[in-house]
Amino acid sequence: MIKEINSTEAYSILQKSENAVLVDVRSTMEHEYVGHPLNAIHVPIKEPPGWEIRVDFINNVKSELAKKFPNIQNLSEIHILLLCRSGKRSEQAALMLESAGYKNTINITDGFEGDKDVNGHRSVINGWRFNKLPWEQG
Repeated sequence: MIKEINSTEAYSILQKSENAVLVDVRSTMEHEYVGHPLNAIHVPIKEPPGWEIRVDFINNVKSELAKKFPNIQNLSEIHILLLCRSGKRSEQAALMLESAGYKNTINITDGFEGDKDVNGHRSVINGWRFNKLPWEQG
């Protein structure tokens, strides 16, 4: 079962643990134009126009982890915190990584932009940006 936490809990883990990493699985367009958490690794799980799961997703994550953690032999031990817009794609990514042997996958349930309010707007209830955690655009 995938562990689930919110964005503030995720940020706390990232501050305290050397063996934790934030992986942003949103599309390249979202990552660049909507913004992204500082120091996150960007590995899209889906891209437009088809929004199909990328067949190279697991290998791309492995490659990025190997770059970030060159001294860790068993990459499956790293705590991988996964983030998308609102927690759906990141949950899917966590399940895929778990199936590939990664033991510590964590879904950030409120994502970067959070849940929609009654008017369909994001970033007004919860999420990485709403919680004023470090992020940038471009």
